[in-house]
Amino acid sequence: MAERVPFFTLFESFQAPRQLRLLLHDAYVVSGVLDREARTLEVQIESGETLPQAAQDALQQMLAQQYDLHRVLLHFRSDTRKGESGVLWGKAFTGKLTSIRELNIKQGNAIVEGRVFKSECYETRRKGMWTLNFDLTDENGSVAVRKAMDEKESKVLGSAVSDGMWLRLQGKVELTYDGKDIMLRPVNIMKADHPGRRDDAPEKRVELHLHTQMSSMDALTDVGKVVKQAAAWGHPAIAITDHGTVQAFPKARDAAKGKIKILYGVEGYYVNDLDDRVAVHGGQEQDFDDEIVCFDIETTGLKVQREAITEIGAVVLKNGQIIDKFQTFVNPGRRLTPEIIGLTGITDAMLEDAPPPEEALAAFLRFVDGRPLAAHNAEFDIGFIRAGCRRAGLDFDPTYVDTLILAQNLLPELHKYKLDIVAEHLDLPAFNHHRASDDAGMVAYMLIPFFEKMRREMGISRLQEINREMEKLRPMGGGNRHPKHIIILAKNKLGLKHLYQLVSASNLKHFKRFPIIPKTELVKHREGLIIGSACEAGELFRAVAENKDRAELKRIASFYDYLEIQPICNNMFMLRNGTVQSEEELREFNRTIVSLGRELGKPVCATGDVHFQEPEDEVYRHILLASKKFADADAPLPIYFKTTEEMLAEFAYLGEAEAHRVVIDDPRAIADRIEEIELLPPGQLFPPRLENSEQELHDMVWRKCHELYGDEPPQLIVDRLNVELKSILGKYDVVYMSAQKLVQRSLENGYLVGSRGSVGSSLVAYMSGITEVNSLPPHYRCPKCKNTEFVTDGSYGCGADMPEKDCPECGTRMNRDGFDIPFETFLGFPGNEKTPDIDLNFSGEYQAKAHKYTETLFGSDHVFRAGTIGTLAEKTAYGYVKKYLEERGIKTTKAEENRLALGLVGIKRTTGQHPGGLVVVPQDMDVTDFCPVQHPADDPNSDIITTHFEYHCMEANLLKLDELGHDDPTMIRMMEDMSEQLGERVDAQQISLSDPDTMSIFTSPAVLGLPDDDPIIGKTGSIGIPEFGTPFTRQMLVDTQPKQFDTLIRLSGFSHGTDVWAGNIHDLIVNGIANVNETVGCRDDIMLYLISMGLDPKMSFKIMEAVRKGKVKGGKAGDWPMWVEEMRKHDVPEWYIESLAKIGYLFPKAHAVAYVMMAFRIAWFKVHEPLAFYATFFSIRAKAFDAAECCKDADALRRRIREIENNKDATAVEQDLMTTLEVCYEFCLRGFHFEPIDIYRSDATKFVVTENGLLPPFTSVRGLGETAALDTVEKRKGKDFTSVEEFSLCCNKLSQTHIDQLRALGAFAGLPETSQLTLF
Repeated sequence: MAERVPFFTLFESFQAPRQLRLLLHDAYVVSGVLDREARTLEVQIESGETLPQAAQDALQQMLAQQYDLHRVLLHFRSDTRKGESGVLWGKAFTGKLTSIRELNIKQGNAIVEGRVFKSECYETRRKGMWTLNFDLTDENGSVAVRKAMDEKESKVLGSAVSDGMWLRLQGKVELTYDGKDIMLRPVNIMKADHPGRRDDAPEKRVELHLHTQMSSMDALTDVGKVVKQAAAWGHPAIAITDHGTVQAFPKARDAAKGKIKILYGVEGYYVNDLDDRVAVHGGQEQDFDDEIVCFDIETTGLKVQREAITEIGAVVLKNGQIIDKFQTFVNPGRRLTPEIIGLTGITDAMLEDAPPPEEALAAFLRFVDGRPLAAHNAEFDIGFIRAGCRRAGLDFDPTYVDTLILAQNLLPELHKYKLDIVAEHLDLPAFNHHRASDDAGMVAYMLIPFFEKMRREMGISRLQEINREMEKLRPMGGGNRHPKHIIILAKNKLGLKHLYQLVSASNLKHFKRFPIIPKTELVKHREGLIIGSACEAGELFRAVAENKDRAELKRIASFYDYLEIQPICNNMFMLRNGTVQSEEELREFNRTIVSLGRELGKPVCATGDVHFQEPEDEVYRHILLASKKFADADAPLPIYFKTTEEMLAEFAYLGEAEAHRVVIDDPRAIADRIEEIELLPPGQLFPPRLENSEQELHDMVWRKCHELYGDEPPQLIVDRLNVELKSILGKYDVVYMSAQKLVQRSLENGYLVGSRGSVGSSLVAYMSGITEVNSLPPHYRCPKCKNTEFVTDGSYGCGADMPEKDCPECGTRMNRDGFDIPFETFLGFPGNEKTPDIDLNFSGEYQAKAHKYTETLFGSDHVFRAGTIGTLAEKTAYGYVKKYLEERGIKTTKAEENRLALGLVGIKRTTGQHPGGLVVVPQDMDVTDFCPVQHPADDPNSDIITTHFEYHCMEANLLKLDELGHDDPTMIRMMEDMSEQLGERVDAQQISLSDPDTMSIFTSPAVLGLPDDDPIIGKTGSIGIPEFGTPFTRQMLVDTQPKQFDTLIRLSGFSHGTDVWAGNIHDLIVNGIANVNETVGCRDDIMLYLISMGLDPKMSFKIMEAVRKGKVKGGKAGDWPMWVEEMRKHDVPEWYIESLAKIGYLFPKAHAVAYVMMAFRIAWFKVHEPLAFYATFFSIRAKAFDAAECCKDADALRRRIREIENNKDATAVEQDLMTTLEVCYEFCLRGFHFEPIDIYRSDATKFVVTENGLLPPFTSVRGLGETAALDTVEKRKGKDFTSVEEFSLCCNKLSQTHIDQLRALGAFAGLPETSQLTLF
């Protein structure tokens, strides 16, 4: 073994106990010997930790059992490099560190330390020379690091440097090649120790308020990383509480892996539509006719903490009459602002001799004399009076009525409830609004009809009866309700379902800028939930900040299961905006909440309202907020994930015992009340019911088998079907039958269905009619006597390539079939490890009907569109960063820009829907047993409902049907229809995949009557053919010269794979190292080839899976060294092994076969029914057919193509147009032509075949849409136009521009412009 390999990289599949994993965290395997015959393994291990002998013995036994070995010998030695230099390149060094932000070209050499990101190591154009590039950041600045190496050096250093590791570098600061930036040329590179933050408190806290990247455009916390950090810190639990969403739950579950309890929750947008603002406060009782003091105040402003009263006015209402009045100005001790003077009419002169606040308030209280009060928006007036009385030492604890609440409930037809608006609605006398004395009288006049209405309609007559009746009206009442925040945690599985139901209702029924959770809904679903009072935007904190009386605070707090407080740094914006005057006020708010909790016996929990994980991540949120135009985007707000010690320090002002209680004891007590909740049962599918699906599938498969292969089919087929059916029946039969019924319905409607993915690997799928791909080995099959002959010696890759043959039994020409695809690529090894995913390509014209039929099969309330989550991509994030820096005049390195952009990547921007994915919930369950639902993109007007979770996370639990719309089935249908119009209908399914003329166009355009030296057409005839029509795939055809259908399948795999063709297979073929059919085209090729070379089938499957997922290339396949040794032992060529190691992703063969079958049929029409092909191509697949550009001769088309090719700044529309122009050019060279658009004969959207040409549709006119085209065709019926003017007036959806374009295209040839008669 040439390299030191981390222990758990080599033994990737080994599940070690936690204690052993800790001991081996820094262990490396430095050498080893595997004796396959004796089944023994001897390994030399370097480790920084001393492993006790008992642990070594146990480890040896576990490894032997895991890998089926007779004996494992482990030899441990101390890591001689640990604690020394940790040198990766060059030599060890010491010296003063330079902050990366301070690097400059003048200093020459420098030593820096930081985290690696955006690392890559690649071979340059100069053969044998490699470059290692990465960016390095110390979280304050970043710099690009560049090192040139030869191939030998690259193998050492290229694999040693990876993203996330910390390095110390010594090197030279240089300018980049363009001279616009700096970079570092490293001379020496060492590993740097960076342990990160720790939580060393003896007792650990629990975070109950944490936002992830799923809090849309607000938070940056990577849920996987923060959950792992909390587990590493020893926290017993952590809550996930995103704004209005629960989309982070699946990733949180995956990250926890049983090491920490996840508390599933949400920070909801909460509206109290039940008892949020009660009409009557206080317990004093009296009749409506008894005396009540109606009052109003004027103030210097709105903030009770810093403004003052300037006037108090009051009247006494009794028996519907005003019997007494009170008015006093109040000297606020400050000058009034012009705005206040203009609003109220009160001047400084009027207040100069007025009594001070304490005297005015005392006089007012004497006037009140213990009677109940009434005011409009009483919270405001009472708040000022209460604050003034507190400062003056006066008792003030009144019972009061709020006429604003009465108006909102009793007059729901109004949309605004200001005093003057309500007064006008009630037809009350005019008054001087914004003067306290007049407003107080209007409150009294308002109460009279309100009292009368309540007597008449509700049968009540006393103050304490009002609230009960108002609660009945409140949900329907008027007035805007601004949502507040609330924390909702699921206590158990029932609570989780209730949480999902609340989130669903908030999105589907109550969405108003935000997904609103009304209190009425919350109360209905409260069982199994724990409710917290949330942050400063919560109902309780707002009430405390608004100085509401103690009784009201207790009433509000009593609704919650626990109360929440946060560090004062979270709320410093209140100091900046003037809501509070000092930090001490913020502390006092928290003290008030703590005292409420203690008085009510409720836990009080200190939370961090976490929005990012590390302190240095705060800059990312500044950029995010700046992108949303927040004025205070750059204001400090350190809402990172804090340690227990940090939180204890934040709340030290409460005293040591109380701080410990709110930081540790109470949050842990809440966490202890919450059960370990299984989000979704791992690997358990909940299929819907289709009556008798198991028996129906069984019978259908065997019926088809006997129909094709006779009453006694070959044992190979019987064995294959038995293996598959054993895995499918009773578990996945509904999945198969669902797909079968969808395909059958489409075929009945005349549309073929193409299969996607690896479903074609299943012979059962073929026999049941789901796919056209026959996965058996190549074989002959007699359609008459059913005689079958398999060819299994590898001489043919598929049946289509075998020569024609007559049946030796009856002389009938035999069918050729079979593509040799193993079942394991669909359902895993040994056929039961993966949930089947059946993807189907329906015609785009039929897709909506397929979706509707799915609802018919399972019920519309059990079928949902598969939801998707759109997150910030790096390119968009980079734009945010550039704008942020430019607006602030900040200049920095490109590497730092990269770091800042990467910090934003992954933040949720929006939600969407899979283009064809449908999720089906079983009929005896509800979707909220699995996840919430919502409208895509938060669009309340949409009639589409999607899963709230990204659909991939539920694939193992719910039936997902991919019913995509695709052009190929639509093209096939249209070409079949046109062939019938032109002569005899062609059934595309009967087209031979061995047709030599069709196959020839993949190597030459000769069969099309074209030369192979045309600079536009090139050396193939595949322009316009799916899979093979792009310049990239056409060059691939030139390089490989395919003569067989199997080669086309491989080429499809090359083009769809990642790192398969360029720099890999291409080089092997061009350099003559291997031919096409020896290389890896699709994932299945690996398994079949390795088995043929003698490797164990299960190992062959594992190698295939690791390669096709890019794990080998990414260095994540721990068993790769062992597999390489095994492959070499079985004479697998080195070039093959090296090729596997380069692959990033591999296409499934079944998918490639299905695509190529469709492409070959379309190519057949191009050869044999050319006008049907071109009419269909231009009607359906051409992205940009512009009659003014395309309906020209070959020379003009050639010039336009060259013009676009030579334009480096060609637009996307021009690029799309060029592909269409190429097909038009070929069309013309074959002797065909476009006729001018005909206002009588042209179709709205489709090309019409004429004598040796095509008639373009109206939509080929630039800017003329489908709606206008259809309208034109409808309105022209039965018309014989006498002029262009008459046509224009009749077809009035066409603009003058459209008319001018039609004229230029010759559509009005011979038609006069107007209908006026000429007499001479």
